[in-house]
Amino acid sequence: MTSTSQQQSRSALIEAGIRCALSPMVDEDDIWSRYSNDKTDIGEHLARVIRTLSAAVPLNRKLRALSIGSSSEPQFRILETAFRGGLYLLDIDPNALETVRDRVTRQNIGHVSMIAADYNEQLHEGQRTRQFLEQSLDNRPVDLITLHHSLYYCEMEQWVPLFRNIHQHLLARSGAIHAVLMAPSSRDPLTTTSLYSRFAGNYFGICNDQSLPELKRRLERLPEFRNTQLHLSTSKVRFYVNDFVKLMKVVWMILLYPGVHQYSDSQKKQIASYVYDTFYAVQQPLYQEQHHLVLYRGIRFRGLG
Repeated sequence: MTSTSQQQSRSALIEAGIRCALSPMVDEDDIWSRYSNDKTDIGEHLARVIRTLSAAVPLNRKLRALSIGSSSEPQFRILETAFRGGLYLLDIDPNALETVRDRVTRQNIGHVSMIAADYNEQLHEGQRTRQFLEQSLDNRPVDLITLHHSLYYCEMEQWVPLFRNIHQHLLARSGAIHAVLMAPSSRDPLTTTSLYSRFAGNYFGICNDQSLPELKRRLERLPEFRNTQLHLSTSKVRFYVNDFVKLMKVVWMILLYPGVHQYSDSQKKQIASYVYDTFYAVQQPLYQEQHHLVLYRGIRFRGLG
């Protein structure tokens, strides 16, 4: 291919990468799930949490779970089979819920409930959280609450009230909370963290303060979490797809466009050009360093982190 043809191909792909910026989030997340080992990583940690819960409660008790903001993701299959006493999917995205609703109807799954709502509105105040328990969870606490990549849509200063409310009002006496989130800082320029800092940071002056290690430190200082185990671990995920549009769909999801940040046309072109040159043209995988925070309440032995 001549240099002129290569330049035309590059320009056409960059334009296509910009046009896909408004793709539904459920599609973006499906690409991330298909071409990365993120969900395998989450599944491995989730299995450890479920193993701990299973050892802590009577064998004849059917477990119950609440998934906040990750209803259509692959770990639904794990939750659906392990939590036969009730699985509740809380999500603001109707497309994600509809994906699950189709499967639930088609396979006649009776113990899964879909809740279309914004958890920021439902769970950040004690009275509203108690109402959510009564109206959406059949007034029965759950054994597990998951927040798998859903804390991006909640400001860091609201995390402590959120965890206080779900810990106090929604979690069973013997239960667990499992949160997963991208690390807030990274020395590796090829990570999602560095990508976010490069563009959201430079364009909007944003310093990513969404830190599960910092949340752990804050919760450990609170009296209501004194008898709660808090475990933190770190993992590294690899994402690679040899399709520029699919790659860009994931990039827009990482850069929180358009739900949080509004990039200008020139900024979107700069982003797409950088991703083309840094990742696509040289077949470079994108990596994600992420943290897992697990809280155990009422577990008398040391739970698996």
